[in-house]
Amino acid sequence: MRFHVSNMSCGGCAKGVTRAVQGLDGDAKIDIDLPSREITVRGAVDAPGVVAALKRAGYEARTLGA
Repeated sequence: MRFHVSNMSCGGCAKGVTRAVQGLDGDAKIDIDLPSREITVRGAVDAPGVVAALKRAGYEARTLGA
């Protein structure tokens, strides 16, 4: 699943995003493309759950697709 995280702008943000997603699934794999502010998530998570976890962590995200 791919997501755009509009307010992810630095390495610290990338770490926060990773922690938020891995809070849902500790084995989730997260690829981060900081310049485009996109992440790709692979694991036992669903898109609404990822968006909600990121929102709780202070990040605005929207689903881009698979």
